[in-house]
Amino acid sequence: MKNNVPARSLLQRIRRIALAAFAVCCIPGPAFAAGEQLVFGVVPQQSATRLAEFWGPLMKHLSKVTGYQIKFATAKDIPTFEACLARNAYDIAYMNPYHYTVFHDVAGYRAFAKQLEKRLKGVIVARADSKIANLSDLDGSDVAFPSPAAFGASVIPRAEMRNQSISFTPKYVKSHDSVYRSVALGLFPAGGGVGRTFNNISDTVRAQLKVVYTTSNYTPHAFAASPSVASDIVASIAAEMVAVRDQSLLKPLGMKGFEHAESQDWDDVRDLNLERKQTEIASSGEVQCR
Repeated sequence: MKNNVPARSLLQRIRRIALAAFAVCCIPGPAFAAGEQLVFGVVPQQSATRLAEFWGPLMKHLSKVTGYQIKFATAKDIPTFEACLARNAYDIAYMNPYHYTVFHDVAGYRAFAKQLEKRLKGVIVARADSKIANLSDLDGSDVAFPSPAAFGASVIPRAEMRNQSISFTPKYVKSHDSVYRSVALGLFPAGGGVGRTFNNISDTVRAQLKVVYTTSNYTPHAFAASPSVASDIVASIAAEMVAVRDQSLLKPLGMKGFEHAESQDWDDVRDLNLERKQTEIASSGEVQCR
């Protein structure tokens, strides 16, 4: 694991890359008209198939009540999703708290909603039949994480393990689902996730795992809009999301509902000064975003 802080600020480096990407491909287009398509990008915590199954009904509902064609999109893994955010590739995006603090600055995304009555906590899971009972039992071990910048499932657990002087080697396996499956298969003694995705995995996999540690809590994932989407459209989508009460739309997401949000709601994440740490956010390379 890289523990040394780079001499050049990671955030400054991301900003330069993102601005260069804007110059080539991300100049805001005209305001969207009723019936036009809005691409809604969802952070790939789980497989694209499962995410489409969970999020599709909500997007179909929002399309109906707003008059816009809201299209589900995700990426093959979290680093690719990060590169897409840097390119401003999604009109609307559901992104983790740390992603929001970065891509609000470098790509202009502005938060309009978050999960209702939710604080984000990371978890460390181990096989149910293992002798691992707490973090100290992982000293000297390989530990699976989705990606370097997955906030609840990776950034916070790694930081808290370091603060407790626990030596470990992070192994990145692309998604939350991959973490849970790899730990269940015995490929790693433990791995990081979050409560919502842990509760959404198959009963078969979850029955093989146990939670051995829960992190401190933070403002949850952000629903944020690209600067190319007009404020009245964002307000319309936000209002309709906050109004959702249908459990057939919410239960698959593991959410009670949505509430309005503003950028300062993520100041608790900004206060961690994570741009000074080696989170390795991806912001360049050839990627497929839609």
